Amino acid sequence: MARNCITLFTLFCLVSLFQIMPLQAQDEKNIQIPPELTEVWEPEARMVTPGTAAAPPSDAIVLFDGNNLEEWLSAQDDSPARWTINADGSMTVAPGAGDIKTRRLFGDVQLHLEFRTPTVITGDGQGRGNSGVFFQERYEVQVLDNYNNRTYSNGQAGSIYKQYIPLVNVCRPPGEWQTYDIIYTAPRFNKDGIRIQAGTLTVIQNGVLVQNHSEIKGTTEYIGWPQNLAHGPAALKLQDHGNLVSYRNIWIREL
Repeated sequence: MARNCITLFTLFCLVSLFQIMPLQAQDEKNIQIPPELTEVWEPEARMVTPGTAAAPPSDAIVLFDGNNLEEWLSAQDDSPARWTINADGSMTVAPGAGDIKTRRLFGDVQLHLEFRTPTVITGDGQGRGNSGVFFQERYEVQVLDNYNNRTYSNGQAGSIYKQYIPLVNVCRPPGEWQTYDIIYTAPRFNKDGIRIQAGTLTVIQNGVLVQNHSEIKGTTEYIGWPQNLAHGPAALKLQDHGNLVSYRNIWIREL
């Protein structure tokens, strides 16, 4: 009889716990948390010296070749993109102009781009050469100057922002051109808007693998936790984080 009472009591506790859990989960969404709570500082990605770059394949959509910004819009209001085109065939973030996004919408893609953080070093941590590449406007691969510049590991160059630390730190010195070659597979959702398959990112920086088919947990958030609201094809976005980061030779292949 005593054993039966203990079993019934245990069952009652478990049922009560499962009733409370959804309420706790709901409350957690409303709690204001500091951004530092989702920063991971250890382990630190080890340094690797990178090797060179390539031209677009014949079936690529060229998003930027140095001539104009016709493929790009302001991410704020869909007006023409207002970043600066330079004489060397690159474009540079115009601080305050806002993020820019592609006119075209994409799902699964292969992306190539080259970026350069400013030669003149100002700031440190997240304040040094900060930008980002957002797939479907939601999932960020971080762009940052992490050459002798420590920050939280899941927020450095080559990271899937605040989700995955890069396998190695392969950043070139500031002022040198660097490459990203990225394979992105979009998440899948069912007719009820429930995610049934996570998206993935494989990232090669300067010829070195830094993300190996990493499963995206949801939107990459500065504060809080990833979200997984259903969506379809969406734009590629480049971030204005207030730093003079430059880009060139951007092309994409639909997969």
